[in-house]
This record gives sequence, C-alpha cells and structure tokens, in this order.
Amino acid sequence: QVQLVESGGGLVQAGGSLRLSCADSGRTFSNYNMGWFRQAPGKEREVAAVISWNGGDTYYTDSVKGRFTLSRDNKKRTVYLQMNSLKPEDTAVYYCAAALTPWHLSKEPSEYDYWGQGTQVTVSS
Repeated sequence: QVQLVESGGGLVQAGGSLRLSCADSGRTFSNYNMGWFRQAPGKEREVAAVISWNGGDTYYTDSVKGRFTLSRDNKKRTVYLQMNSLKPEDTAVYYCAAALTPWHLSKEPSEYDYWGQGTQVTVSS
C-alpha cells in the first residue's frame, strides 16, 4: 500500500526558497518513479518534475529548470523538491505522486497511480 504525505509548503516572497517533502509509509518505495505536479486555480494539473525509481533520471518542466531540484532518499522513503528563486507564477497546490511503472519515466499525471493530499505554495510579489 502506498500512502504519500507531503509537507513543506507555505507562503514565501518572490526570490525565496522552499523545500517540499513527500514521505511514503509503504515498503516498496524504491520500486516507484516519483513526481511532483502542481495545479494553479483555474488551470490543469501539470508536471513540475519527476524522478526515476533509482534517482538516475529526472525531468523538469521548462519553467522550473535551473530553479528546482528533485531528489529522493530510498532508505527514508522520501522524495524532496528544493525550490529556489521562486516566482509568483509558481503559486499552486503541489502534489506528490507515485507511478508503478519503473521502466518508463512519465510526465503525464494520468500515468501516476497514487497521489498525496497536496500542499499549498504561495509566492508573493
């Protein structure tokens, strides 16, 4: 069973930093590709960054490249999203997700099987 719990969201000024964490209480965390997705009001959910099961491959959407860093610690069953140089357009609810298909690193929300409850990130100008 996969249960994802996010933490680390909050309110920050433009140019600031936040680190999001997503912990899984299950036993097979290292078998999953993991991703962070975000959804702003009135917009569709979109990928921010995804990471392969062993951390060897990552994908970042263009708007966060060079500012966000995704990493994972399989021993701690946790994935981290370090967000630097935050912009007001980064404001959204951020969701952690797990995909049970480790052979294919997808950036499509529909291909992720388990989701956390979401954490709000608000960047003020």
